[in-house]
Amino acid sequence: MSDEIIWQVIDKQFCSFKLKTTKEKTFCRNEYNVTGFCNRQSCPLANSRYATVRAHPTKGTLYLYMKTIERAHMPSKLWQRIKLSQNYATALKQIDEQLIYWPKFLIHKAKQRVTRLTQVAIRMRRLAKEEARLGEKLVPKMAPKIRRREETRERKAEAAAKLERTIERELMNRLREGAYGDQPLNVSETIWKKVLNAMEREGEGKRDKDLDNGIEEEEEFEDEEEEEEVEYEQEDEEEPDGAVEYVSDFDESEDDLEDIEDWLGSDESDKEKASDSEDSEEESTKKAVGEKRKRARVIRHKPKKTARRGREIEHEHEFERQREELAF
Repeated sequence: MSDEIIWQVIDKQFCSFKLKTTKEKTFCRNEYNVTGFCNRQSCPLANSRYATVRAHPTKGTLYLYMKTIERAHMPSKLWQRIKLSQNYATALKQIDEQLIYWPKFLIHKAKQRVTRLTQVAIRMRRLAKEEARLGEKLVPKMAPKIRRREETRERKAEAAAKLERTIERELMNRLREGAYGDQPLNVSETIWKKVLNAMEREGEGKRDKDLDNGIEEEEEFEDEEEEEEVEYEQEDEEEPDGAVEYVSDFDESEDDLEDIEDWLGSDESDKEKASDSEDSEEESTKKAVGEKRKRARVIRHKPKKTARRGREIEHEHEFERQREELAF
């Protein structure tokens, strides 16, 4: 389908990303839109050759996304993603090198987007430093009703936390006094560790070194495994500048994958039910045909006629009842 036909459908009929305002401006909610406006040049759906810049949601790294018509038949590799340098001047040079023969509109808008995202990142870092220096976070202005509601919730949460602490303290004292026996089964291991550590500090108990050696070795082994996993993840995350990668047109999340799996599973179950019903219908038809055949094979013998020696003639006589005459 040509780009012009796609734009006619989007402009004249319907588009799920279109957002109209009261000031006669139309915005686009597509994540790949380079300007945010809904027009022919900025539409990522109606242009088979398109380029934009996006930031990573967690790391803040900038990536250059490019779409060409040669990869239109592969939705999983539709966008070519190139990591941009953290240096602003180097990132602009990378855009010039990658988009050397592209339309000037896309080159200019991509550079503008890099400039704006860099300014936003600098401002966020400045605010974070200011919050760390002051030791407090900037609270947004809230309505009086919402502020009162939040204050009452905080008071109730503090009261509940105090109550929980008093209950925990009382239970710990009972455990230390032995009110629940030597070692009750329904007590978690963390609480037991707290009790034993407190008893050891006060001198009421002694630590078993043999058991501690085994526990410490297990903990050290687990810590080493966690460190190796973190190092491996960091190596994967550290990508060199200019690294090329191909991504799909949409970001798949775990919920979407689960929904797809449920949908596929429901289709398979429907197919299995349909096949089972068809098999049962075939079996029933086969049984019915077999019963008909068996019924057809049954030979009914006619009763033999007994030879009669003579004809029997029946005579019927009708008698009329005489009416009784009454004498007057």
